[in-house]
Amino acid sequence: MKLQEAAIYREIQRSTENAMTAIDTISDKIYDDQLAMQVSRQALQYSEIHNQAVEKLLQGREELYHSTHLSDFALKGGIHYNTLLNTSTGHIAELMIRGSNQGIVAMNKILNHNSEAGEMPTALAKQLIHFEEQNIARLTKYL
Repeated sequence: MKLQEAAIYREIQRSTENAMTAIDTISDKIYDDQLAMQVSRQALQYSEIHNQAVEKLLQGREELYHSTHLSDFALKGGIHYNTLLNTSTGHIAELMIRGSNQGIVAMNKILNHNSEAGEMPTALAKQLIHFEEQNIARLTKYL
């Protein structure tokens, strides 16, 4: 496996892990049943994409992405801080949209810096970008 391919798969792993951690942290603050169902579907799709990236890294005998306790704490702390005084459905949707936008930026950045990567990691990254765009479109109705 090329270094550029591994970099893309690791970024997919990082991005999806962050998304799943954010969803896990914010789920108990969601009081709208439809939004809760939407977020659960998102978590499942993130998990599937995550598993594909991890599988490719393991097949290529590449090192996996390992988050730090500090980054996890910062992510969870930021969510708790941003929902301390406002847990409205619109605010939760806005936070999730921001997260999806960050994911899109991260994926485009890694693709631009690793333009020589193969077709498979690029396709999975583009699948994640498309999924994030769909999430934004679905979440805007809750604003």
